[in-house]
Amino acid sequence: MLDILYEDQWLVVVNKPAKSLSVPGRGADKYDSIVTRAEQRYGEAHAIHRLDYATSGLILIARDLECQKRMYAQFRERHVQKEYRALVRGRLLGEFGEVRKPLRCDWDRRPRQMICTEWGKDAITHWRPLGYENGHTRVSLTPVTGRSHQLRVHMQSLGHPIIGDDFYDSIKPSDDERLRLHAYRVEFFHPFTQAWVKFVAPCPF
Repeated sequence: MLDILYEDQWLVVVNKPAKSLSVPGRGADKYDSIVTRAEQRYGEAHAIHRLDYATSGLILIARDLECQKRMYAQFRERHVQKEYRALVRGRLLGEFGEVRKPLRCDWDRRPRQMICTEWGKDAITHWRPLGYENGHTRVSLTPVTGRSHQLRVHMQSLGHPIIGDDFYDSIKPSDDERLRLHAYRVEFFHPFTQAWVKFVAPCPF
């Protein structure tokens, strides 16, 4: 089943659960994904962007290649606005801030990423605390760039890793514990009507 928040003849907006694949991986055990389920429902489906396996929230699916092409262009030109919600360890102080630290793959520990000023690609994240809960901070995260694991590495670099992160948090989660990271809001120009559209998926944690 797909948790569909919006659909038309070109585009589908899905609320992805945590611990599910955005696109199929290699092997039969990694076939089930948001895209393959959309293919089964619509006959044709193409990924516009991806969320990590552990991350929940809004993901956009194109129903044809022209829609995918037009949305790729909006992401490339940074017209798409995205906001994530997270729960991070400790008390993140300040009204807002920016992390600008370049990232590259940590080849010896793939798929982990790492900060690298020599070979990394530019990565920018804006953060804003929303409240404090049991010694931790609920935070709004706005990525300017879209590097793999960007939010997770950037928050760890501030000394406030996202709770439940089995890659970047020194306190390893239990098997039934999820990463506290959720793609909460996305806004963009509809690729065919040109209307400015906004979607929100309530944070599940």
